[in-house]
Amino acid sequence: MSLALTGPITGSGLVAGRPVLLATFADLPIGARVFFAVVVAAGAGALVLQTSAGYSHWPVLLGLLAGASAAALFRVDLPFSLQGTTMSLSFAFAFAALLLLGPHPTLLVASVAAWVQCTVNVSPRNPLHRTAFSVAAVAVTATSAGVVFLNLGGEAAFSAPGLIGQEKAILGAALTYFVLNTFITAVAVSLTSGHPLARVWNEHAVWSALSYIVGGAVAATAAVLLSGEGAWLTPLLVGPLYLTHRTYRVYSDRVEDERRRAGEMSDVHLATIEALALAIDAKDQTATSRIRRVQVHAAGLARVVGLSPSDVQGVRTAALLHDIGKLAVPEHILSKPGPLTNEEFQRMKSHPQVGAEIIATVEFPYPVAPVIHGHHERWDGKGYPAGLIGDEIPLGARILAVVDHFDALTSERPSHRALSTEDALAALLAEAGQAFDPYLVHLFVEHLPSLDDEARQQSEPARRLSFAALSGSPAAASPADPAPKRVFQDIALAHREIYALYEIAQSMGTSLGVGDTMALISSKLSSLVPFSTCALFLHEENGDLLRCRFATGVDAEILQPLAVKNGQGLVGWVGRNLRPLVNARPSADLEAGGSSGETRLQSALVCPLVANDRLIGALAVYDTEPGRFTDDHRRLLDRVAEQAASVVNNSILFEQTKQDSLTDPLTGLPNTRFMFVHLTRELARADRLKTEVSLLVMDLDGFKEINDMHGHHVGDKALREVARVLRSGIRPYDICVRYAGDEFVVVLSGCGADEAQQKQRELQQAIADIPFEVRPGRFVQIGSSFGNAVFPRDGEAYETLLATADKRMYQDKAQRKALRLGQPPEPAEDAESAKPRSVFAKIPSQPPMNRPH
Repeated sequence: MSLALTGPITGSGLVAGRPVLLATFADLPIGARVFFAVVVAAGAGALVLQTSAGYSHWPVLLGLLAGASAAALFRVDLPFSLQGTTMSLSFAFAFAALLLLGPHPTLLVASVAAWVQCTVNVSPRNPLHRTAFSVAAVAVTATSAGVVFLNLGGEAAFSAPGLIGQEKAILGAALTYFVLNTFITAVAVSLTSGHPLARVWNEHAVWSALSYIVGGAVAATAAVLLSGEGAWLTPLLVGPLYLTHRTYRVYSDRVEDERRRAGEMSDVHLATIEALALAIDAKDQTATSRIRRVQVHAAGLARVVGLSPSDVQGVRTAALLHDIGKLAVPEHILSKPGPLTNEEFQRMKSHPQVGAEIIATVEFPYPVAPVIHGHHERWDGKGYPAGLIGDEIPLGARILAVVDHFDALTSERPSHRALSTEDALAALLAEAGQAFDPYLVHLFVEHLPSLDDEARQQSEPARRLSFAALSGSPAAASPADPAPKRVFQDIALAHREIYALYEIAQSMGTSLGVGDTMALISSKLSSLVPFSTCALFLHEENGDLLRCRFATGVDAEILQPLAVKNGQGLVGWVGRNLRPLVNARPSADLEAGGSSGETRLQSALVCPLVANDRLIGALAVYDTEPGRFTDDHRRLLDRVAEQAASVVNNSILFEQTKQDSLTDPLTGLPNTRFMFVHLTRELARADRLKTEVSLLVMDLDGFKEINDMHGHHVGDKALREVARVLRSGIRPYDICVRYAGDEFVVVLSGCGADEAQQKQRELQQAIADIPFEVRPGRFVQIGSSFGNAVFPRDGEAYETLLATADKRMYQDKAQRKALRLGQPPEPAEDAESAKPRSVFAKIPSQPPMNRPH
């Protein structure tokens, strides 16, 4: 197998942080040019030195030349991420020449095959420097393999009794050929593309290893047959070579087909995103799309500077989604006509970070999130959010910054009027070298006319909305219609519908809780569907109930406790049939939920929430007027429900993940992470109000014996029982935490030392009273040791309080043990030093992760 650079490399080299096109030798990075020159010089030297050598066995040599040339024509494009490299089975003939004729004929056969592989039937024609490099690389490889072969005692089969005893030389030569050929090609690709050498060489070596094994075996077999009396069998060796070639060809075609399909899916994915993003641009009915214009300008500038097609697509996608983070910026800031206050500007500055975090959840096959994250960075380092400077800013982000700023200058904004193209270009040039990459600014100014032409060609005029289209009437509005104001209201309603649906769609992936998500949806929904009350019912598979998780508006307090059996009431019927209900009787839900309250709500519109063919719940709106909702309202709410289903589903998953991160999975108690957050808050509150907070640290006595004698499953049961007793023995606003193993912490807000001592005794007795059955008929008593500390008497930092309570807990444990053994209690210091320290011996500055017992 021989590797050669037979096509243009799709990557881009980097010179002073900028990509360059690799069409000519002069365009190569300096490192690549030096490497190419060294290899070509070495290969030329090897070819010159071998011209003085004589040849023998001309029929065999000519046959090997013909075979190698024919094999070189059957090249296969390697389906690497870095394209431009081909391989052929000419190695088998070159290696056979080494074994039969020696190093000098091998050099001739390998070089001719490489030249054929790079030039014959290659379209477009290979640049001269690439062909020269490929031939020289093979020449260097063949010469090195020949030297290794001779130095290891190898001798040509036609000059020796045979190849028996030359196994070491044959293996050494084959390995040298394989390593050098793949390594030299990988270095060339790495230097020209800027990709890591290890990654490139690994791709080449892995892909071509099989062909070298097969080619070497065929060459050795052919040498044995030709040097003996089995020459007539050598044509049979074409079979393994053909099967190897066919295997590579089929797999390469399959990989290419998979790439094509992935590209098609990527196009569909991007088209879907683009359709959602362009919806917001529909409110400008006559001007060309701003989003489309920014996309065309950014992608065009990316092509001008020589980015790869994948990176160009990344810039195009980022241009489409770069302002998605403004969803986190209040509308009054976005639409403010005057300058922003410092506080408002700080809020505005969050949108690149927010946008990057949202997009980072989508696995694009090209970089998008870094471009969005950096498109407000400045060349002089004074930008945001990271304060990057110069070439530290991703190239795609620098491109988008130039294009977006120019578009902002030429567009009407709440804060300024649009500038003419000439004035905008002058302002852009004034910022070159300060806010923007000066090289990119001058390129953009130079190519702006052609970019504008491309933008005009790709833009489609927006359709004008008519009153007839909006109202659904088949007749056009009469010029004498005395309701022009209504026309404008209908147009505004159409804009609000698109904008609200778009905003709901964009809320996906923002990781909001259910309450926040529904607050967002209900606020946007109010501009589409009139309602007095909005409610969300979530489906609980355990019990097949639809339980109200959010309600706002009139009589919301009556709806919030409702849990309706699936199939009953309005929401139950919708959940069972997965169809909306219009203008149904709201009291049916109250009756189905067992509520005896009376409601002022007279009409209801309920739509199902379905995600991935699974019922999530129901979205319901109610009104105090009977018959309030129309089929158009049903259509709009149904559209919102389609979007909201995924949003609510994501919010449920987010809340579940958040709950899991703060809860001990064994006992259901809060975990250490929650405790440190709670303690920080409670101590600050107590310090502000001059009150006390008590901490109880508890450790089970003899817990190791329970685990050792009865098994860890019984130990887990004991921990759950103790957690249940502790939880039921404290006030609702106090917390009990499982710290680690068999250690628990109780935080008592507003409690002093006396109350803490009393609560300690109560809990200690309650634990002792647990009827704990370790096996049928066998009960054991669970003992516990407690220690307490009071803020601020025993310390003002939670680290000090926990350490103090921990020390007292060990004193209590030592005293309890002494009493059980009938011995006098040990001094506190001795007891403490005689016991292993607990996890509170060193309180971490950051909350530790959950630790199993």
